Amino acid sequence: MLASSPPPILPPALRPGDTVAVIAPSSPFEHVLARVGIGWLAQRYRVLFDAGEGPPFDDDDGRRGGPPSLSAPSHHGLFARAGYLAGSDARRSDELARALSHPDVRAIFAARGGYGANRFVHRLDWSVLAARPRWIVGFSDVTALHVEAARAGVASLHGVHVTALGRGDARARAALIRALEEPLGERRFDGLTTLRAGVAEGPLFGGNLALLHACAAAGRLRVPEGCILLLEDVTERPYRIDRMLATLDVGGHLAPAAAVVLGDFEQCAPGTDGITVDEVLRDRLLPLGIPVVAGLPIGHGHRNEPAILGGHARVLAHGPDAAVTLAGA
Repeated sequence: MLASSPPPILPPALRPGDTVAVIAPSSPFEHVLARVGIGWLAQRYRVLFDAGEGPPFDDDDGRRGGPPSLSAPSHHGLFARAGYLAGSDARRSDELARALSHPDVRAIFAARGGYGANRFVHRLDWSVLAARPRWIVGFSDVTALHVEAARAGVASLHGVHVTALGRGDARARAALIRALEEPLGERRFDGLTTLRAGVAEGPLFGGNLALLHACAAAGRLRVPEGCILLLEDVTERPYRIDRMLATLDVGGHLAPAAAVVLGDFEQCAPGTDGITVDEVLRDRLLPLGIPVVAGLPIGHGHRNEPAILGGHARVLAHGPDAAVTLAGA
């Protein structure tokens, strides 16, 4: 649980023409948005994905360079569906394992989050990521992959999914490219809300609260000592946020944090008791005695800024307004 380790390895910056993979480790997704997102990526990178028409990520099947293969959905490939999962555990596990071990892949983009990654990610050999670091890109359920990458000592990118890229948001697309191709660049977010004043800096760690809670229950969560803990969530009642934070605290998982930065808590409406999520976050986090800042535009809201998990973060909260600076190193 408590970890004192060397700084995470930062994967090499992406360059135009690099090979990237698109995977579906969690839930099924809207096919048109994914195809548009893949097509947009293919304008800049060589995109590999399992089209369900032969060996996934095969170098000779026409899916490297140029327009990606956009075959009809298949129960074998990226567009597979098995209820609320994007295919069987075996399919999704094999797809991720191939992307992690492929010698040319420089980044792995998730098509969507949802649910399902916790069912198999613990069984993969994550030492291959440490041996050949590459970017893992996603958020929400992909937090499970970020947790495993952190255990392997490799930084990853908390950012939008391929389906979001398919919506054509120029700002989101540009921010993602900038984060991947200039990972050492520094970005400062001003005008945030101070919940508890203070100054702290350390490696950024975290993601979706429900997934961090699930990873803790599975025995996979290792919170780095002195980290800046990023938390966000969606469609959780305030009492459930309370439960997750309380049990993470009791389990000692919040103790290593030097500060907490809160992203969006979308659609976390009060129940009949009237208690709001903001009240819960203050009640659970302020007693930790560390700086707490809210309002970082990260998560399931309209704006989901990319953030390098394992990168350097700085929190400045002297008055009612706070600032957070994020960088790759």
